[in-house]
Amino acid sequence: MHFARIPLLAFLLIAATFSTRAAHPFLCCDYNGGKVATVSADGKIEVLYECKAPQDCWRLPNGNTLFCFATGAVELTPDKKVAWEYKAPTDVKVEVDACQPLPDGNVLIVECGTSRIIEVGRDGKIAKEIKLTTAPEVKLHNQFRGTRKLANGHYMVTFKGEGKIVELDGSGSVLREIKVPGDPHGAWVLPDGHLLVTCGDAHKVIELDAEQKVVWELNENDLPGNPLRLMAGAQRLPNGNTVLCVYLGHGHIGEQPQVIEVTRDKKVVWQFDDHAHFKTINQIQLLDIPGDVTKGEIIR
Repeated sequence: MHFARIPLLAFLLIAATFSTRAAHPFLCCDYNGGKVATVSADGKIEVLYECKAPQDCWRLPNGNTLFCFATGAVELTPDKKVAWEYKAPTDVKVEVDACQPLPDGNVLIVECGTSRIIEVGRDGKIAKEIKLTTAPEVKLHNQFRGTRKLANGHYMVTFKGEGKIVELDGSGSVLREIKVPGDPHGAWVLPDGHLLVTCGDAHKVIELDAEQKVVWELNENDLPGNPLRLMAGAQRLPNGNTVLCVYLGHGHIGEQPQVIEVTRDKKVVWQFDDHAHFKTINQIQLLDIPGDVTKGEIIR
């Protein structure tokens, strides 16, 4: 009887490492749950803000939290007071689908509907605007997702409905277009110049080199017990691991982990699932990774 219990004990020890315990403290957006929240290393949850369709989130060097949602963007102090706010236009249908804190204190915003990148100052006024052009058949909700301004002033824009990543110069001129599988949700330039792309409902993640050759990929069924669903947010860690948000909408809510950390050789070293409190985690920032987000030191 004693020896018969050994396999069960081993199973329980393995299961304990993949529990609702966070291990990494993190900030996240729960798109269908309508909230921005933090989870501590011991699993304690703090809801920072309730809003419709949150899409992007950042912990700033001063301790404030910046995030965007369907109708705008907000920066909150640690005691949940509004330090800055942007409200999207109300005379046309708009979805805010990305935000980014910039080194000069402005905030980058990407809007579907108005089809534009804007940089908004601390006074709430638009300091810069770049118009974006999408194919006429692409519906508003599918126009754009993750967009980032690079250190050289260029923009990497995810054209979700057209299956491509577009690099623009500082004036908005197209420098290159990169076709990718599925409906991409994010594209991040890595320190070595490679491009990490989450491919949405293509159920995969790819890393491309300067010649657009795939040098690493994670496919739908590469991780036993963790089939890739809609692949949304991501964070590349200094050790080379990648943290991925597996968006569980489209009929998969409650079925599997919402966040996974994967090594280069496709091993899951950490995963998070808390279906009692979260529906669809679509963006994440690990809070135990040092770096100034306004300087691009956190890759997400």
